Amino acid sequence: MTVEVLYFDGCPSREALLPRLRRLLDDAGIAAEIDLRRVDSPEAAEHERFLGSPTLRIDGSDVDPAAAERTDYGLKCRLYPTDDGLRGMPPDDWIRNALAAGGKSQG
Repeated sequence: MTVEVLYFDGCPSREALLPRLRRLLDDAGIAAEIDLRRVDSPEAAEHERFLGSPTLRIDGSDVDPAAAERTDYGLKCRLYPTDDGLRGMPPDDWIRNALAAGGKSQG
């Protein structure tokens, strides 16, 4: 399983996401390495289909079920809709679902 966190330098949410992501991987019994991938230009953001920092992909698929419908790529902070409003990290349920599916059912 490939686990990627795409980010840009200075993103505070990336640092907050990593311990949560490691815990969720441990809880799921998945011993995958987390590949940290820095995106450093608008061109790279477009090429990577980077929706903002942090972007979490499992086996190449964004954990956000609606990500495939978006095209607003760029160097920006990413906000995720949660039950508590917009947050800088995806909800745990999205991550768990993506890990269980191996990323196959996501966009």
